[in-house]
Amino acid sequence: MTARTYELRTFGCQMNAHDSQRLAGLLEHAGYVRAGEDDTPDVVVLNTCAVRENADNRLYGHLGHLAPVKRANPGMQIAVGGCLAQKDRGEITRRAPWVDVVFGTNNLGSLPTLLERARIEQEAQVEIREALEAFPSTLPARRDSPYAAWVSISVGCNNTCTFCIVPSLRGRQRDRRPADILREVEVLVGQGVLEVTLLGQNVNTYGVDIARPGAFADLLREVGSVPGLERVRFTSPHPRDFTTDVIEAMAQTPAVMPALHMPLQSGSDRVLRAMRRSYRKQRYLQIIDEVRAALPEAAITTDIIVGFPTETEDDFADTLDVVRQARFSGAFTFQYSPRPGTPAASMDAQVPKEVVQDRYDRLVSLVEDVAWAENRARLGTDVEVLVAVGEGRKDAATGRVSGRARDNRLVHVDLPPESDPPRPGDLLMATVTRAAPHHLIASASPAGLRRTPAGDAWEARERSGRPDAPIEDVGAGTFLGLPSLGLRVAG
Repeated sequence: MTARTYELRTFGCQMNAHDSQRLAGLLEHAGYVRAGEDDTPDVVVLNTCAVRENADNRLYGHLGHLAPVKRANPGMQIAVGGCLAQKDRGEITRRAPWVDVVFGTNNLGSLPTLLERARIEQEAQVEIREALEAFPSTLPARRDSPYAAWVSISVGCNNTCTFCIVPSLRGRQRDRRPADILREVEVLVGQGVLEVTLLGQNVNTYGVDIARPGAFADLLREVGSVPGLERVRFTSPHPRDFTTDVIEAMAQTPAVMPALHMPLQSGSDRVLRAMRRSYRKQRYLQIIDEVRAALPEAAITTDIIVGFPTETEDDFADTLDVVRQARFSGAFTFQYSPRPGTPAASMDAQVPKEVVQDRYDRLVSLVEDVAWAENRARLGTDVEVLVAVGEGRKDAATGRVSGRARDNRLVHVDLPPESDPPRPGDLLMATVTRAAPHHLIASASPAGLRRTPAGDAWEARERSGRPDAPIEDVGAGTFLGLPSLGLRVAG
């Protein structure tokens, strides 16, 4: 019998993308195979996000496009999971009765069973669990990248930010045992992985669930000491909980990358108070100064929300001031959008759309100016680039390769004529020759190529004749969660 095929469409953050790797692993473990790019899949899974205002519109837009496809292909199934499924539950099948399965953030592992039950019973299956059924990292996952891995250290969040719906959808924080995390990292390194990113909604409160003070700093040191692992980073911390011992661990552990993503959200103390963000402007800037004192070359990025209810022009000016002082190398900027179920959605003095747009445009302009200045300061310096797939859209036409420097900056590298080309996963030394707001351009050193086990794993897959196969299928180990090169991220 021909195996049923699947397609995954992922909305939202890295946690959602990591969950999608688990969903892909579960489906393949159950006998499904990934659909070809031009094929109509037997199963389409939408892994949703509920953070942004238009999340609902995006979901129902995708479902609307899928309805005629399903009518034309009897037996096709559609499943909706993730944060929006957790929030809307039965509303999804009411608005889109052609959906076969709805599952939440706490029961990812139920997907194959729910699909089979829906097929046998010929009716929609809606299963939403209020408590975590199984820690996601215990589930199988499809690994596509030979060189970089996400490793989840906690799920859920204990914060009460007034703009955020995540805690109500993913529950309170649950921590993995340190030994389990280290065991996963060691297995990944054994498969050739060079870089891991530790994931959590608030990574620097790791340990609160297992009553272990200082656990995150200890974990950084322990993970960074795994033989063969060259790069460790983490996302996202919370300024309220960011402590000196973490900065010391970053500075004293060579494998920890000089890169920090530290969400600001607003530079106004008044707005931060309304957001229930338990830090203030000066404390945030103090953290940045302490990080730069310990790691002078650190690249610091952030998240900023524009137009939070009651935000004034003076409040916005405070945000611009922090951007100038913090010298961010990049920022994820968002226009505030009310999310039903959050306290901020019902606040008075919602900022008019045209005012939000104007402030947003000014913020983006300043962020780009500051990031460009920070990148220009790198001119003439040497960088070690982990060669990647999909980072440079013009690589094939220009003869370049692209990847990330140790500080996580994106670098496009010009190769010497007739040089031995690096493989994805190899490391390449290069000298920065040009800078732009969002990337660096560098010239590869003639003798700067270092071939790695990750590059070997990528080459083995290419030679297998199955370049779309997960790494472990061509002899590199078992299913584990890694950044996906193949799962579709829906726009």
